[in-house]
Amino acid sequence: MKKLKERWNIKSNFQLVIIFIVFAITGSTAAYLSRPVTEAIGIHKDNLPYFLYLPIRLLLIFPLYQVLLVVIGTLFGQFQFFWWFEKKMLRSMKLGFIADFFEKKFENKD
Repeated sequence: MKKLKERWNIKSNFQLVIIFIVFAITGSTAAYLSRPVTEAIGIHKDNLPYFLYLPIRLLLIFPLYQVLLVVIGTLFGQFQFFWWFEKKMLRSMKLGFIADFFEKKFENKD
């Protein structure tokens, strides 16, 4: 746990527990919402072979998970951590332009 706290720049065990809870809630929520979202856009197990259905479903749910992670993290008072985590993840996937767009869009104009 100590290495994880150092890696994520977390000071307390309480904050670490909150972060783990947010990851758990976000994962469960994304999994729960995956069926209604895919069905709403017309993707069903019945109309696609399973080897196509599952990857398409995962690709469609991935952006939902990313948004939920920041939203749920914010509700738990951990916006700074999860926004940092999201930017790091996007940049590692060569999608840093998305994080840059939102930073420019919502930067403080004091």
